[in-house]
Amino acid sequence: MHNPLTLLYRLFLPAFHKTRARFLASLLGLALWSAQALANGAAEAAPPETAPPELKEMLRQIDAAANAQDIKVVIEFFSPNFSHSDGLNRETMEKALVELWKRYPKLNYRTELQSWQIDGQGIVAETVTYITGVEQLPDREMYLTATLRSRQRYENKKIVQQEILAEHSQLTSGTNPPTLDIKLADRLPAGQEFTFDAIIREPVGKQLLMGAALEEIVKPENYFNATEVKLLPLSSGGLFKIGRAPTSPTSHWLSAIVVRHDGITAVTKRVQISK
Repeated sequence: MHNPLTLLYRLFLPAFHKTRARFLASLLGLALWSAQALANGAAEAAPPETAPPELKEMLRQIDAAANAQDIKVVIEFFSPNFSHSDGLNRETMEKALVELWKRYPKLNYRTELQSWQIDGQGIVAETVTYITGVEQLPDREMYLTATLRSRQRYENKKIVQQEILAEHSQLTSGTNPPTLDIKLADRLPAGQEFTFDAIIREPVGKQLLMGAALEEIVKPENYFNATEVKLLPLSSGGLFKIGRAPTSPTSHWLSAIVVRHDGITAVTKRVQISK
């Protein structure tokens, strides 16, 4: 991000940025999931205060291991046959975490259990994970915040499946980065036209603004490949994009990047395309 006109950026985990918050959030947003159980109408979910102590303890231990960036401990919580709604497996997740933690040597994870239920031999639960961190670049610091809602299935003290339900990530830099209000639905029907607005909350006045909007399909290779984003002058107080959802069910990342003389803000939101 040395040239303000070109951002080599992996906007997440995630991430956002090469291995950003969407990335990390997707990997460690700790909820327990079984798509088949939900489709078949499994027992109604119970509130978090009634959850088994072993579930609460597992979530606490994973947060602690992630905060310590202990990859050996973290990866042991995932089954060798782990599957992810984004197409990730245990091996690619481990690689991604190692790469991300090189960029962010200090990250903070906090996971809140939202609901849980027994499903056969496993536990299904939903959580929200909050992630914050700082990346030290040669000429600036990048501040990362991410919120991710996810669902996973846990069997025999291992996470065997995971689905990402919602995701919002942000990177900021500078003394006064722009504040962006994002207007975009979490879910869109296949083939429907949609608008993606990123409105700058502060008065723009005569300030020169640069920006870009980016849409990417959620797939494993897009967790790792850097994306070049060319910024263009903004004639109004934000970014306004009109698009059309794909005709088949998929997940997409939509990102908005705004550069001002006193700061940079990049926001990414996940959108689920349904039938």
